[in-house]
Amino acid sequence: MRLSHQVSGALRTFSYFLASGTHYMLEGVSYLDLFGKEPSAIEQTYAIFANVLEIDEAGNVTNLNHAEKRAADYLRSYCDPGFKVEPPFEEWEVALH
Repeated sequence: MRLSHQVSGALRTFSYFLASGTHYMLEGVSYLDLFGKEPSAIEQTYAIFANVLEIDEAGNVTNLNHAEKRAADYLRSYCDPGFKVEPPFEEWEVALH
């Protein structure tokens, strides 16, 4: 079984906006320097995105905005220790598989 086009599109689009520094949920956050210097921060961001992303039986993404928000909130909190993630992450959200 392969990822549906919708899931691979969600991953591709999230990757593009994250890597280009143009993700609207991360305006004003200086995180691009983390690429290549602190890969664990990027790894955790993607893990949260993938863990939170939900799909239905047909392979359609049902919560893209929420998955992006949780991942973006992690990256924002990594770059700005004063930013508080609400609600706090649950173990399953941050698990590295």
